[in-house]
Amino acid sequence: MTDKKEDKPLERPRDNTPPEELLKILLANVRSYHPSDDLSMIEKAYEVAKEQHKDQKRKSGEPYIIHPLCVAIILSDLEMDKETIAAGLLHDVVEDTGMSLKQVEEMFNPDVAVLVDGVTKLTQLNLNTDKVELQAENLRKMFVSMAKDIRVIIIKLADRLHNLRTLEYQSPEKRKEKARESLEIYSPLADRLGISKIKIEMDDLSLKYLEPEVYYDLAEKVHFKREVREERIDKIVQEVREHIEESGIRANIKGRIKHFFSIYKKMVNQNKTIDQIYDLFAIRIIVDTVKDCYAVLGFIHKLYTPIPGRFKDYIAMPKPNMYQSLHTTVIGKDGVPFEIQIRTFEMHRTAEFGIAAHWKYKEEGGSENKATENEMTKMKWLSEILEWQKDESDSKEFMKMVKSDLSLFNESVYCFTPTGDVKNLPAGSTPIDFAYSIHSAVGNKMVGAKVNDKLVPIEYVLHNGDRVDII
Repeated sequence: MTDKKEDKPLERPRDNTPPEELLKILLANVRSYHPSDDLSMIEKAYEVAKEQHKDQKRKSGEPYIIHPLCVAIILSDLEMDKETIAAGLLHDVVEDTGMSLKQVEEMFNPDVAVLVDGVTKLTQLNLNTDKVELQAENLRKMFVSMAKDIRVIIIKLADRLHNLRTLEYQSPEKRKEKARESLEIYSPLADRLGISKIKIEMDDLSLKYLEPEVYYDLAEKVHFKREVREERIDKIVQEVREHIEESGIRANIKGRIKHFFSIYKKMVNQNKTIDQIYDLFAIRIIVDTVKDCYAVLGFIHKLYTPIPGRFKDYIAMPKPNMYQSLHTTVIGKDGVPFEIQIRTFEMHRTAEFGIAAHWKYKEEGGSENKATENEMTKMKWLSEILEWQKDESDSKEFMKMVKSDLSLFNESVYCFTPTGDVKNLPAGSTPIDFAYSIHSAVGNKMVGAKVNDKLVPIEYVLHNGDRVDII
């Protein structure tokens, strides 16, 4: 059987959970995967952070220590090492309290101090600026920090995810700003690192705050026929299980309804309503070996009719973020298509945790090992960053490399009309392109534009989540 944690969403403790309860959740999480019984570093980091933040409150009114605890719990769900979790607990002490980096190093170790320093510097970067040079420079600094120790960005992703979870306590302007920044920078980073657990939740929360009406309408429609879909999923899972068990192959088979942002993108790209989209769910089959993957694929294609052109072999040709799986779309016995993913248990772990899955532990003595350089450079784009780091390139060149080689920014952007309609435009589009996407008459009569209620020049480059009002 696959590790239960890999099949669950990230831990999300209920609001107003006391810090002591959160600490228990954190320690229980770490004990579930860590071979060492000595969690004193984590307990000490909690006590230090609690003392340093004792006079601070979150916007929600909760004690500030709730935030670093929740960040650490997310990191423990990714099964990170003790130093990363300690740094997660301490990630705000240098910026927000009187504690110095030297004190962190003296109380813990240089590794924890380096991680805290890296996250502190990332927090100080303004990635939401409209100035290309400033954004390029700040992105360059982010990748420099990331190249030194990839755990810095993993902590930052956990930090951003918890901040998104608590955006309801921020002003409407701040909600949209943080959601847009998350969708444009942090979610693609999580994707490039292969950490789908963070990316999926981040996408859905960003949609919730950028377009609440779209989000809640989608949630209502997905929930409306949920029982019917779940019955159908259960029936297919049972059919597949019976055929695979007959072959003697050990398999874990589950079905899931796709997450909101994935459904939303499909609706936009295909210009369809939710009722017109059939493959709202996917079946996942996890087996022991690569040989079993292809054997199961053969069984599936005998059981159901495969749709031509919809088969992808990511085992033979892994994605740049190390993702491996077989994807096929088939037509069910009721005539409705659905997707099936087939992978090994190890591939599943990498698909869920990405680069975070590569923090290993020695069984003897329980000492921790950082991800080896060989494992890190399996990610082609990350190795390119490490090479780029050796050059003294200017910020504009770095930005060009980020866009072309890493594809950090999507090939298309999703923008909204004032009434909430979605427009899917090529990356680099301007308000003029947006106007003509509505109608040629709108483009011909255009004299200006507002983006997010602010007047912008017509050459302004649109970003994901922008609300555009043509004047």
